[in-house]
Amino acid sequence: MKSRIIVCGLGRTGYRILALLRQQGAFAVGISDRPLLGDEPEVIIGDLRAASTLLAAGIQDAQTLVLASADEALNLAILMQAKILNPQIRIISRLFNTSLGERLDHTLPGHTSMSVAALAAPIFAFAALGSRAIGQLRLFNQTWPIHEALIDPDHPWRGVSLAELWEDRTRMLIYYLPVAGDLDLVSAVTSGRRLQVGDRLIVGTRPNIHTARKSWGQRALRMLISLRKFQQSVRSALVAILALLLTILIATVTYVRVSFSTSFINALYFSVGMITGAGGNEQVAEVGSGSLKLFTVIMMLVGAGVIGVCYALLNDFVLGTRFRQFWDTVWIPQRNHYIVCGLGGVGMQIVNQLCAQGHEVVVVERDPSSRFLTSVRALKVPVIEGDANLALTLKAANLQQAAALLAVTNNDTTNLEIALTAKGVSPKLPVVLRAQDAQFGTMAQKVFDAMVLSPMELVAPSFAAAALGGKVLGSGMTANKLWIAVATLITPAHPLCGRGVKAVAMAIDFVPLYLETQHQTIHGWELLETSLSSGDVLYLTIPATHLDQLWQTRPVTTPPETADLA
Repeated sequence: MKSRIIVCGLGRTGYRILALLRQQGAFAVGISDRPLLGDEPEVIIGDLRAASTLLAAGIQDAQTLVLASADEALNLAILMQAKILNPQIRIISRLFNTSLGERLDHTLPGHTSMSVAALAAPIFAFAALGSRAIGQLRLFNQTWPIHEALIDPDHPWRGVSLAELWEDRTRMLIYYLPVAGDLDLVSAVTSGRRLQVGDRLIVGTRPNIHTARKSWGQRALRMLISLRKFQQSVRSALVAILALLLTILIATVTYVRVSFSTSFINALYFSVGMITGAGGNEQVAEVGSGSLKLFTVIMMLVGAGVIGVCYALLNDFVLGTRFRQFWDTVWIPQRNHYIVCGLGGVGMQIVNQLCAQGHEVVVVERDPSSRFLTSVRALKVPVIEGDANLALTLKAANLQQAAALLAVTNNDTTNLEIALTAKGVSPKLPVVLRAQDAQFGTMAQKVFDAMVLSPMELVAPSFAAAALGGKVLGSGMTANKLWIAVATLITPAHPLCGRGVKAVAMAIDFVPLYLETQHQTIHGWELLETSLSSGDVLYLTIPATHLDQLWQTRPVTTPPETADLA
């Protein structure tokens, strides 16, 4: 009997997860707080957090509960109610608050938190970098973009041996669907199969970390731009300093001209001491006439005022916030940067992803009270507070020299308007749009020739994969077939323990990625010749329909043939 999976909260994301689970043959039940269009089987209508609704969905017999609502507070309420009704149930929670999710993962057994923004952001970043990814894979502490290669007559891999691609360490072969027949990837690799027209190959590519070093010229330009931002404060300080120097010069020249016996150095020494209040060489004025003493008094008063203003401006600039702002200020990159319009959850994660890969980013956000502004500025990312729909705002971000623009606000129409504005200013600029409505995004992509991605469509396979079980490293869809990348710990009772990787991969139809064993990593051809032992961790990709074969356990007993020999 198939295990029951409950999907709670049938919005766009939840409904897509439910459909994927049913498509893969899982026994999935949905819970919605409102009637759905059409007569959906196995959908319970009611209050999502009510015990009666969860009981009607079979919570007591369910193995997994997926909380797919966008309301985090609602998901937490359902989580607590579900744990009361079935303490052993596995729960997949949709949470944007990653710190809260990590605490729940460590506190509650069988709990997995997932974020739509965190899962979708790398794919948006890869799209902006010029690679159309269908998914992501977490390998070797890096996020690898996943691509689908459909072999056509002009594809560079047409006629290439799969064994040749298997040897390349810059990519991981994920899954293979031949145009004819039913052949798994490992069998195709070991038999020397060559790619034919119509074949589909899923490939993960090692990400490149961009390291940009600023030249001395660029640093000097940044300094000049920073000075221009504070030119009013700098101008005021310079005027005060010039006034002070001019006062000292007038006093010095006057004392020299009145008393020819006084040298220029002595007059300068007295003038500086008189104006600053330090004193020194007072006989220059004491031996002078009454008019000279009167001039000295006037210079004292004027000097006190000038030096007071000068000290105040310098203190404000150096000891106050001006100096810190001068050094901490960020400048708008001149070229080859990425402009992110919309600083919501997805936008913030995209900024993190691009910065982690060493790229320069500019953020355009119209809401000055956005909760992510502080985090972005802490990354030294310049923020332009303005409307990205206006060409002047985009030009301020140096749109013409940018590498790409990402319009990722939570409004589909606004994103489309930003994209059209950007294309009007720079027609050849690559633009990536976020679309909440997948159908709207598909039409916009065809009509306006733009790259449109729907976070809900991108992350639904990951939620479905997590619901089916295991530590999910990545997932994707190919020809309506859901594949999952997982890490499985080999135990003495594991069905793969003691078996050769190549033989079991061909039997179950999974693709081994690499193996962690005895503090070393094995991959490539060596991996295929390895036998699995207790304590090994095998990283692999497998169709969701075959996933249950990894979790089945067997009793640790003496094999029949061994018993007969004994």
